[in-house]
Amino acid sequence: MMQKTESISEIKRKFEAALETELPDLYSLYEKDSRSGVRNIVEKYRKKEKSLEKERLRTEQMKIFEKKYESRGYICGIDEVGRGPLAGPVVAGAVILPKDCKILYINDSKQLTAKKREELCDVILREAVAVGIGSATPERIDEINILQATYEAMRQAIQNLAVKPDVLLNDAVRIPDLDIFQVPIIKGDASSISIAAASIVAKVKRDHLMEEYDRIYPGYGFASNKGYGSAEHIKALKSLGPSPIHRKTFITHFTED
Repeated sequence: MMQKTESISEIKRKFEAALETELPDLYSLYEKDSRSGVRNIVEKYRKKEKSLEKERLRTEQMKIFEKKYESRGYICGIDEVGRGPLAGPVVAGAVILPKDCKILYINDSKQLTAKKREELCDVILREAVAVGIGSATPERIDEINILQATYEAMRQAIQNLAVKPDVLLNDAVRIPDLDIFQVPIIKGDASSISIAAASIVAKVKRDHLMEEYDRIYPGYGFASNKGYGSAEHIKALKSLGPSPIHRKTFITHFTED
């Protein structure tokens, strides 16, 4: 029976400390409490539960391709970040998640805040079966073109995995020169949890690199624009000239006399 002497603060602490499986009992205990503060607590946690259930359903929907090919063995998501910038490397991520992966909120890295990407990256690195990172320098991009450099970074990411994958889920591309079964998926970073995880890891890695480059080559705003052609970046490029990490084949329009 509900203790009438309990304060709202005490009830709030009970909800905060409760396991998810314990919440139904707390609802039964306090949902008829006449105090608005208590009713607000109950409603808050009911909404949180509904939101959590919705997220679990969304996450399960992002496992369609993983479930389709799970009988083949280890499934690896592949994605890249940085094909479009004027400066910096292109970075690829390769992630093999456990079959019973319970990580929530994984999504296309572009749909997440920087803070959420950092949080999820830590969880992915901790819970994944294997994570590999690959990259291609601006010089390599200029030498062989951005598409071939991207493929090279992807192959490197796969080679850097501690476990060899049996299936590659790729974001819209088929990577040449690999003997692994591949599944190109249009908008894969929004359709596959493995590809989305790879996009998060690659994005966080590249962002950190560009923040470091901002300290080495100040003035271009690399920490904020990450090498993309923002107005600030283009203005600095025209006034300062190119830095050692600019892609020469990408900036001819801005550096020609």
